[in-house]
Amino acid sequence: MQEQISHEGKPYMIALAGNPNAGKSTLFNILTGMRQHTGNWAGKTVESASGKCSYNGMELLFADLPGIYSLTSHSAEEKAARDFICNENPDAVIAVCDSTCLERGLVLALQIKAMGKPLILCAGLKDEAEKQKIYIDHEKLSELLGAPVISISARKKEGIDTLLRCLENVLGEEKLPETENKTEAELPVSGTCENTVKTVELAEKICSIVVSKPENCDEKSRRVDRIVLGKYTGFPLLFLLLGLVLWITIVGANYPSALLQKGFSVLGNFLCEHMANMPSWLCGILIDGIYNVLTWVIAVMLPPMAIFFPLFTLLEDSGFLPRIAFLLDKRFQCAGACGKQALTMCMGFGCNAAGVTGCRIINSPRERLIAVLTNSFVPCNGRFGTLIALITAFFAQGAGGSFVSAFYLTLLILSGVLLTLAVSKLLSVTILKGVSSAFTLEMPPYRKPQILKVLLRSLLDRTLFVLGRACVVAAPAGLLLWAFSNIKIDGSSILAIVSHFLDGFGHFMGLDGTILTAFIMGFPANEIVMPIAVMLYQSESVLTETAGTEELFTILSANGWTWVTALCTMIFMMFHFPCSTTCLTIKKETGSLKYTLLAMALPTVCGILICSAVSCIYRLF
Repeated sequence: MQEQISHEGKPYMIALAGNPNAGKSTLFNILTGMRQHTGNWAGKTVESASGKCSYNGMELLFADLPGIYSLTSHSAEEKAARDFICNENPDAVIAVCDSTCLERGLVLALQIKAMGKPLILCAGLKDEAEKQKIYIDHEKLSELLGAPVISISARKKEGIDTLLRCLENVLGEEKLPETENKTEAELPVSGTCENTVKTVELAEKICSIVVSKPENCDEKSRRVDRIVLGKYTGFPLLFLLLGLVLWITIVGANYPSALLQKGFSVLGNFLCEHMANMPSWLCGILIDGIYNVLTWVIAVMLPPMAIFFPLFTLLEDSGFLPRIAFLLDKRFQCAGACGKQALTMCMGFGCNAAGVTGCRIINSPRERLIAVLTNSFVPCNGRFGTLIALITAFFAQGAGGSFVSAFYLTLLILSGVLLTLAVSKLLSVTILKGVSSAFTLEMPPYRKPQILKVLLRSLLDRTLFVLGRACVVAAPAGLLLWAFSNIKIDGSSILAIVSHFLDGFGHFMGLDGTILTAFIMGFPANEIVMPIAVMLYQSESVLTETAGTEELFTILSANGWTWVTALCTMIFMMFHFPCSTTCLTIKKETGSLKYTLLAMALPTVCGILICSAVSCIYRLF
């Protein structure tokens, strides 16, 4: 076995730095074998990740730093990357830049070089540069920079061995004295505006010498952007694309969801038969409570997630997602918010907790807080099941039902986007006053998505992660649901008592006490709201499976539901307090119970007001 060479008894520490969307995380995955999530839009990596690999007996520890444009910190991720490079004294820094826009990456490389850090410039995306007929004189660039320059294509795994050999040579050279820990103001090239401007001018001068490219090298992308970002075509195209994604999700999820429910039902009956000798209360807790709720969440949540997340990741990988942010940027700025909120809002469609975490990419604390407080105004994957079921049962029966469902669901989502903007504006002129800040949004080139990697990444990094988090809260929710539906007080269950108490207020909102009780009990997971309502309507003590939308329509209609009831329920499903997982995430991100309660109150108050207005208008006319 080859002896592992280390540095002072520790692995060599290598920092991967570079601009957002330059391919750092893709290179990191290849070098370490880890499935670190990568994305084709700026700000994807907010916290650094680390992983080890061995090469020719050397033990290497790579740190994938957040994307930065310079060593002048403007945001939390830039500060984290700068502090690591300045104060952790890595044995070498690999500056990853985009060969199609070398100048931007060269500014950061020059700053790192000026600090005396051992540097390798990694000119990535060379395949994209070749397509655009962009050529770089790497030898001349290395001479002018005073550091090795390696050309790679991480997606095709080209140049990786050359990079590792170069890294071996750099690590074997005599090291310069380690620099002392530096504050931002003490950095040689980034502490002042004047020095930063000089570095930019130097980068421009070097690029003018080493880079040759045709004048219209990106004309193809510009032609596509004239349609995608067009004044009259951009939003209709966005509307159609959103409708298409939702239609595919609706149609594709129906059969596997029904199949899972049947399979879990058979397994549940099998378990009950083999637990016949156990006390009935224990069997009730384990099967009727925990098992039923847990499997219901999986059956309802897994199929649409397994379809929606890959489609979302394909949009991300192809370069379309940043353009959605560009389209919505002016709208969010008019609302006193940051354009990056469009990205975090899109993340909320999959999971509001993930959207809240993604708000870290917003630099301004005020604007970040606005994004956190309003993220749950767009429906997460957990709410899609109820929305689709009610739309199909009451508004989209007959031929073309799936297209009609997708159309109505798209309208609901757009209403969520509009209300997000309205509430953001309200916050920005009241408790969170301020002027919206400017930010740099990089438009990546359109790329052919890597289908297999997208499927694997969306399944492991998103679908299973979100599903696992939902199951953690669904299990105890099942226990509580069983207890509240089986413990009797004067012959009535606790759920029935609560339902009766809320009945008057529910009718004022166009709902009833049963629906409001279901929303309260569905706090751990939105997926179980409608099953709880059906259980209460049928006077059952356990969740039961309905045969489909026709049976659901029959059950609800028999309990006084009209199209107005269904509409108000969908509105309240859109705008009510976020689930427990999202609330815990908000508390963690803001560190404030006050803002967590505000994040719960804002959508709930909006939902109550809108539902009450719809109900009052219906009763009047």
